[in-house]
Amino acid sequence: MLNKKSEDDIQIRGKRILVRCDFNVPLKGGVITDDTRIRAALPTIKKLSGDGGKVILCSHLGKVKNGPNEGESLRPVAKRLEELLGRPVVFVDDDHVTGEAATKAVEAMKDGDIVLLQNTRFRGAEETKNGEAFSKELADLADNYVCDAFGSAHRAHASVAGVTKFIREKGGDCAVGYLMEKEINFLGNAVENPTRPFVAILGGAKVADKLNVINNLLEKCDTLIIGGGMAYTFLKAQGYEVGTSLVDEEKIEYCAEMLKKAEKLGKKLLLPVDAMVAKAFPDPIDAPIDVNAVSTKRMPKTKMGLDIGPKTVKLYAKEIESAKTVVWNGPMGVFENPVLAEGTKAVAQAMADAEAVTIIGGGDSAAAVNQMGFADKMSHISTGGGASLEFLEGKELPGVAAADDKE
Repeated sequence: MLNKKSEDDIQIRGKRILVRCDFNVPLKGGVITDDTRIRAALPTIKKLSGDGGKVILCSHLGKVKNGPNEGESLRPVAKRLEELLGRPVVFVDDDHVTGEAATKAVEAMKDGDIVLLQNTRFRGAEETKNGEAFSKELADLADNYVCDAFGSAHRAHASVAGVTKFIREKGGDCAVGYLMEKEINFLGNAVENPTRPFVAILGGAKVADKLNVINNLLEKCDTLIIGGGMAYTFLKAQGYEVGTSLVDEEKIEYCAEMLKKAEKLGKKLLLPVDAMVAKAFPDPIDAPIDVNAVSTKRMPKTKMGLDIGPKTVKLYAKEIESAKTVVWNGPMGVFENPVLAEGTKAVAQAMADAEAVTIIGGGDSAAAVNQMGFADKMSHISTGGGASLEFLEGKELPGVAAADDKE
């Protein structure tokens, strides 16, 4: 599936190795609230450092709309890395990222040392036309490059893809790290070479976010399960009343086409047969709310569907139970509200109980599975929401394409 050089295929000892990680972690008051992405990078960092590489880590954090700021500094990441690795990590607090402080820190490195550069977005050139100069400066710090940031692999940014051109020009190697390998092998095999029956589950709010994913997965899977807010556009496409539920009016015709496509291909496309409805969306999102279950064929005009109902839970669980490969992206309802989390929880439970390869495609589904305590029951939880979606669409990811092919 992945004919790309991995870190096992490149020279490490004595070499300066730039590693693009995904340290885009949630912070509250300067404290990391979830270090999953940092932990996911540890195998790659330990391997490169343990084999005598000079390991230079870089990553973005946050959106950085108004220039460098302490709230989006990678300093807390350096501290957490030190704790997890049990060894020093030199943090270069340089808003230019590749300035004199970074150059000096790299020059002082000994084999096995680890340096973390400042937030790549502080430079302000990560995503712009000025990225070429930034790419070259990053490459000037290193001999070889390893991309291990699956969560950013769908972006052709300076530190993800642009840097590879300049590493190659100086005779260096560009490889993928262990996390990237794992992500691509799991997602790639699931979509291109699944053990069947292959069940794909899509949820979340909008059909528009998953247009190409629906289309691509219908050709690959045996059963496509639809939940979340996007289900109501499909139900409306079938001519049903959906009350005040979320509907993408511009995508009704598309949903009708997908229903026809499933029928033509002989695939099952399962939609909710009942829903948990309320008078309005909870405000705030976790506020107490009165709900009741109604058939999706008889939804009240004044009510809004906010989760799948108990009959749908049984229907979906039965389908998951018989699967050998399950890929899930997007919650079944407003899982942030305890009353409306039952559908999402039931799908997670069914996947945990299934004798199947179970893959969570990042984003809200990953958050839900972690929050509900099912993480250790899944075969793989992707660290990249947008990247997972684009991979499931069948798109080539720039961060993968930029790595060297194996000879």
